[in-house]
Amino acid sequence: MHVPDGFLDAPTSVATGVVAVAGVALALRGARNELDDRTAPLAGLVAAFVFAGQMMNFPVAGGTSGHLLGGALAAVLVGPYAGVLCISVVLAVQALLLADGGITALGTNITLMALVGVVAGYAVFKAVLLVLPRRLSSVAPAAAIGALLSVPAAALVFSLLFAVGGEAPIGFGKVLGAMLGWHLLIGIGEAAITGLVVGSVLAVRPDLVYGARGLFGDRKLEIRATAGGAA
Repeated sequence: MHVPDGFLDAPTSVATGVVAVAGVALALRGARNELDDRTAPLAGLVAAFVFAGQMMNFPVAGGTSGHLLGGALAAVLVGPYAGVLCISVVLAVQALLLADGGITALGTNITLMALVGVVAGYAVFKAVLLVLPRRLSSVAPAAAIGALLSVPAAALVFSLLFAVGGEAPIGFGKVLGAMLGWHLLIGIGEAAITGLVVGSVLAVRPDLVYGARGLFGDRKLEIRATAGGAA
């Protein structure tokens, strides 16, 4: 999904850059209410995991590529605001140090993956939770569905941006078909990974999962004594 330099015209790139700056600024304020001494290290781990996952790229069309986004995963684990920051940091490092995604297109990539990916994934996650039984076992499936739909949502927004300011000689229909087709498949893989990771964290530390807050009541982490040792 990384958009290269020159794929969108200057006005469109500037506009998405403004949106990205505003979104990150808002996330910086909101993340203060999501992270604390216990959950802040998890945000770092999430960013590292997403960074590694995004290193696997699949060519799509006209110089664009598809890969795991991680927006829904980040939002469910550390919160939507902190999730936006995690994905934004990953994209900035990739663009500035690894030339993965254009520097002039950084605002576009942050808008697509850090803003649309996180917001769409978390919105779907919350909507699914309203339908499923209110218990911890519902969190991982809801996160998986959010991840599944967040990927084509970002692809759709990119296709609309291309229709407005695309510079490459590729028809809108071709770009839309390629982006949605590939990213629906990628979304399936992202759903599986998201559900597995969220479920694994829930199994050991549900108190750290932002999306599970309020679902485990007063349950606390217990450390049991082992034979020959003290608790």
